[in-house]
Amino acid sequence: MPLPHPDPSPGTESGVRRLARQHPAALTWLFLCSTGGALAALALPAALGHTVDRLVSGGPVPWPGLLLCAALVLAETGFDAAAAVTGTTTSARLTASLRTRTAARVLAAEPRRALALPTGDLTARLTARTADAASAPVTAAGAVAGVLLPLGALVGLLLIDVWTAAALLLGAPLLVLLLRTFTRGTADAGADYQRAQSLIAHRLTEALDGADTIRAARTGAREHRRVLEPLSALADHGRRTWTVYGRAVGRSGLLLPLLMLLVLAVAGLRLGAGAIGVGELVAASRYASLAVGIGSLTGALGSLARSRAAARSLDPLLTLAPLPHRGLGPVPDAPGHLELRDVGVEQDGHPLLTGVHLTVPGGTSLAVVGRSGSGKSQLAAVAGRLLDPDTGSVLLDGVPLDGMEPARLRREVAYAFARPALLGTTVEDTIAHGPWTAEPDAVREAARAARADGFLALLPYGYATPLADAPLSGGERQRLGLARALAHPGRLLILDDALSSLDTVTEHHVRRALDARAGRCTRIIVAHRLSSAARADRVAWLEDGRLRATGRHDELWEDPDYRAVFSTDSGGPEGGGTDNGRTGDTTADGGSGTDATVGGRDTATSGTAPSLAAAEPR
Repeated sequence: MPLPHPDPSPGTESGVRRLARQHPAALTWLFLCSTGGALAALALPAALGHTVDRLVSGGPVPWPGLLLCAALVLAETGFDAAAAVTGTTTSARLTASLRTRTAARVLAAEPRRALALPTGDLTARLTARTADAASAPVTAAGAVAGVLLPLGALVGLLLIDVWTAAALLLGAPLLVLLLRTFTRGTADAGADYQRAQSLIAHRLTEALDGADTIRAARTGAREHRRVLEPLSALADHGRRTWTVYGRAVGRSGLLLPLLMLLVLAVAGLRLGAGAIGVGELVAASRYASLAVGIGSLTGALGSLARSRAAARSLDPLLTLAPLPHRGLGPVPDAPGHLELRDVGVEQDGHPLLTGVHLTVPGGTSLAVVGRSGSGKSQLAAVAGRLLDPDTGSVLLDGVPLDGMEPARLRREVAYAFARPALLGTTVEDTIAHGPWTAEPDAVREAARAARADGFLALLPYGYATPLADAPLSGGERQRLGLARALAHPGRLLILDDALSSLDTVTEHHVRRALDARAGRCTRIIVAHRLSSAARADRVAWLEDGRLRATGRHDELWEDPDYRAVFSTDSGGPEGGGTDNGRTGDTTADGGSGTDATVGGRDTATSGTAPSLAAAEPR
């Protein structure tokens, strides 16, 4: 099921308030249970004092008073239990809702903005931070008891005896100062703790992504130290949190008994003076205990402080603007004519593409070649709106991509990557995954076209094999990514080095299957192999982010600089016709960190039935 479109109004605080409005009945019930439990706890001392007075007076046993006390005890227990169950359930629902909307924000934004955060940090915010932030409405609704109990207890003391209440008020400023210090210290320590967690998550994700490289370089011990290096800071922030809590407990452990002793001493003196009775003394002691018992309030304040810190960390995600569009749709039954007009892309002030003018006639194929870092993957990302250009415009059949509604655009543009992300539970799920769920027959036909059916038949349960139980090589993963694109036909297919890990024989068969779809969609192939450029209808040659030349491969081959592109990038004049050992660590640009910034991630996979125009090698 697709994620819902995020609410366009930004702001983390408003997002948390919107969360509260999603479950008003549950939060209202939680508020009523917390209030009911607090009121029962406040009524119990008065009922108990009245009953004690009746017993001391020597009259008959006050059964109604005893029954009332028992009923209040049961009511307090029942309300507290109901509040605990409701709070836990509602917190889980709010967490799921906040995670869904935050993830929807990230997925609906331009990938360059959405992926500005490191992957590990982004994962931490979408998991732990959302749980902390979503607990704020539940904590606030349940904190009523923490506020109502001391205030109600003070009112009860005032009704019993003004002087006893005044004794309690003497320590009120110290209690307020204690709570304020605790809240500030907890918030600061919690924010620092969350930042250290995010750094560890980021480094761990980096290490997992580069596990093959780390293993080959035998740098596991060094990576282990690098990943765990922030652990000492994490421990320091954790100890600081407990230090703040311990100081608050220690100070309250000294202050509260002294304050309780002062209240009871004044109440005892008032009893000796005949101003209050024995039952009122019992009630006063109970009210004093409720007034100085700030444990629940400190817990609520600490939780709210953590929620506030987590909400601030979610703010950059919740304020991500969705891709702008004007609600346009693709031209019906058009061939996929693609135009790039004066396209420019920058990153951190460095130009990646500059002044690219390019036209790809509908139904033809274009190979994009160039040395590593020349901007090939950026051009592929711009062509299908995985990336919006900083200057210029891109049109598909005359319709600007930035004006087309994203969901409709995704149905027309398919991507296949060098390292595709395999989503879903089973192998069939990952091929069927896309802007719509492909039918089983379409999945199997696409797998045959991508030459994936052979190794899938060897898996324990065939297409139903769980991905976790399917050890896949780099070439097999690429074939599943190709099959996923083939299972969702449209008008534009973009292959970002998506054949790099295939052996020569498999690549030949895959190309024949793609050629059989010639004329039905436009193909853009980020090419590193000579054979890919030779088979394309035209070649776009990029150099330092600029379009140096376009033309037929045999025409460009006359230029020695063009020939050098393949000998330099691929290690030989034939452009690396075999796997070359690149199975698990293939980037979108043959290892170029710059050119794989966008295209190396399988950030969007919507399907078109691709076809490579069959221009035979010359």
